[in-house]
Amino acid sequence: MTFIQRSYLQELLDAEEVPFADVERNMQELNTINTLLGGHTITIKGIKQLIGNLKEIHVCEIGCGGGDNLMAINTYCEQHHIKVHFAGIDIKQSCIDFAATKTTLQQNTDWIVSDYQQVYFTSKPDIIFSSLFCHHFTDEQLTAQLQWMQENSKLGFFINDLERNCLAYYAIKFITKIFSRSYLVKNDAPLSVLRGFTRQEWGSLFAKAGIKKYRATWQWAFRYLIIYKK
Repeated sequence: MTFIQRSYLQELLDAEEVPFADVERNMQELNTINTLLGGHTITIKGIKQLIGNLKEIHVCEIGCGGGDNLMAINTYCEQHHIKVHFAGIDIKQSCIDFAATKTTLQQNTDWIVSDYQQVYFTSKPDIIFSSLFCHHFTDEQLTAQLQWMQENSKLGFFINDLERNCLAYYAIKFITKIFSRSYLVKNDAPLSVLRGFTRQEWGSLFAKAGIKKYRATWQWAFRYLIIYKK
């Protein structure tokens, strides 16, 4: 096993046809992992650093999956009396179908089945973010993705994604082997780590995208929070 370079093996969830029941189980377990290992906490950190004192915001997540990140942000906004409107974009109909079942988001969320690059905003979101999304792409695709988020956000964007690290790989491989009941999670969670990034690689990606002002901080457990603020 090598951790020197990113893996480009395709994750099972990225396949064309995955049964809805399997996607549902995958989304449920990812929400549990994000909750227990601090993924949602990192997402809230990103939101807090970009909204400042605003009491009304428009937030867009690309690659929103089952909507668990938006649920976490919605809870934070309710607790702090912030009015929020969401856009959740995912290329998979099955993911949007699952996300749309979250009743607390039905009144303030636009669910969009599309490649994020094909989405046109009549009013740009204040904040665009992604969580565990970037590692699905090649470096060349990510350069364009960073530029798209910069161009289409009013305040800025943030990224919550994995560090490529041997400890993270073997830890999540053990945890999912013991506790997961999803074949997607068992395969994709360790592979996601192999597709993750080092701090130096983030620096290279932002340089290629022509974006100079950003901040990358390491977060527990084995993630990076990347923030670009206009």
